[in-house]
Amino acid sequence: MNVIDERIGLLRDKMRAEGVDATIIPQTDPHQSEYLADHWQVRRWLSGFTGSAGALVVTLDNAYVWADSRYWLQAAAQLQGTCVSVMEEGKPETPDILPYLISVLPKGATVGVDGMLFNIDVTRSMESDLKAHGMNLKVDFDPADLWTDRPALPQDKVFVHDVKYAGEDARSKIQKILAEAEEQGASSVFISDLAEVAWALNIRSRDVESNPVVMAFLYVAADGGVLFVDAAKLTEEVRNYLADNGVETLPYGEALRFLGTLPQEARVLVSRTQSAGALEPVLGSRMVAGTSPVAMLKGMKNDVQVEGVRAAMVRDGVALVKSVMEIERTLAAGDELTEMDVADILTKHRSAQALYFDQSFDTIAGYGPHGAIVHYSANEETNSRIYPEGLLLIDSGANYLDGTTDITRTISLGNPTNAQRHDFTLVMKGHISLAEAIFPRGTRGAQLDALARINLWKEGLSYLHGTGHGVGHFLNVHEGPQSIRLNENPTPLMPGMITSNEPGLYREGEYGIRCENLVLTVPAFTTDFGDFYRFETLTLFPFDLTLFDTALMTDGEIDWLNAYHATVRERLLPHLEPAEQEWLIAKTVELTRDNA
Repeated sequence: MNVIDERIGLLRDKMRAEGVDATIIPQTDPHQSEYLADHWQVRRWLSGFTGSAGALVVTLDNAYVWADSRYWLQAAAQLQGTCVSVMEEGKPETPDILPYLISVLPKGATVGVDGMLFNIDVTRSMESDLKAHGMNLKVDFDPADLWTDRPALPQDKVFVHDVKYAGEDARSKIQKILAEAEEQGASSVFISDLAEVAWALNIRSRDVESNPVVMAFLYVAADGGVLFVDAAKLTEEVRNYLADNGVETLPYGEALRFLGTLPQEARVLVSRTQSAGALEPVLGSRMVAGTSPVAMLKGMKNDVQVEGVRAAMVRDGVALVKSVMEIERTLAAGDELTEMDVADILTKHRSAQALYFDQSFDTIAGYGPHGAIVHYSANEETNSRIYPEGLLLIDSGANYLDGTTDITRTISLGNPTNAQRHDFTLVMKGHISLAEAIFPRGTRGAQLDALARINLWKEGLSYLHGTGHGVGHFLNVHEGPQSIRLNENPTPLMPGMITSNEPGLYREGEYGIRCENLVLTVPAFTTDFGDFYRFETLTLFPFDLTLFDTALMTDGEIDWLNAYHATVRERLLPHLEPAEQEWLIAKTVELTRDNA
């Protein structure tokens, strides 16, 4: 029996002992995070599946991982030979988790979950749906009890993110947060989201790989705040800083106990989607379940942050020029180059740049068929050698003290086929269409998403991931509240928001194409019909000219590309060595119908 089957067997023994017929183990933590510290990687430990999303569902007879389209291939490979199977989430025939459980469990059955790992809305919905079918929800079932060598909570030191980069001090932010809470009928706020805690207090740490957040909860009220964080993480400087901003500290594990001691007349705002369902029985009538008062404040970057990101993009572009030049030199010399080498090259050149802190996520370097695995990450088993032919998809980014970057480029390493050029051009037509969009105030991402897909749809093609996600400022590379995707999201795109523009196309077993820049929502103009916005493209690095089929492009699309490349040259050339300047000039020559 393999180790995964042994762990699932132990889990089933625990389920039987506690009267649980099924359990759901999500890929999250008590802060409803997307990226997790090792301490919270319970689903990964139990199943062996390492994707950044997807829940494990175990009944007494079956076990499945619900994986979205980014991870179908990865999950199938990692779960092969175990008792855990893949549910390909997003396919019409794949049921959602709760309807599946309701269909296979008998009346009177109990579904057990750790109530700290499901938000308030989801917990309420699960309880209601199960009750309607004569079933029960147990919210104090913790599969992590089985993990005897579980990693400890992170102990990295907290540091202050200087206001010269943040653009606003913590006291000002707390006042705005409380003002937003008052509009929702609350006098205080309990913040669970790690990025929101970090943003509100201008503090950072290395508690989650590639995400400079602090493992903490934050309570703020008019008479002061409380940061729930392990004391070992705090230096004297940080303690004094927090005290100067009216914030005391208590141990991380004291958050629920503290909330339970608040006076009955307290009105504590918690986010329905970012706070754990386990808070509801603790707070009772004191809880005001609403929307995060931080999300929009954090999402709309101030002028200092925007200028910081623009500066970070220049340094990031310089590092990318150096990186791709080294990749090309290595291949031209006939030396061995692998996907993991590409990631190391990118880290080497980025880390040499001023204000570099860390990568903003694990680099995706997918060569050939691996490029079709949307969130592929090379490891020792899958690490593929790269040759001077075919397509290489590189999705990477960095966290600098003054901004966060995220860029994807699809690069031809030699002799691109007509099919590859055709597919690449369709993807770029969508990218350009979205980049050029002008839209009225109040427009949501779902209303723009089709701009990036329409040319693919006309040929019966598509991609199943979102087109754009919000990006933090020296914080998480995936940030709400805005998005650009087919799914409806009520948040409008507002000035100051930074969002990705990344349509793609994936040919399983052949290659993948994705073209990503970050864009800033800015005012365009005002007419009798109101305020209109547009996107300013922030990312600075060329697209591969050898992959364009100009026969498929309009004159306007060619003009956009040439103007973008002119901006790349203007911003990067002053920071490059002569040989690097020559390389960049060659990579950004004007595209015409004759030279494509």
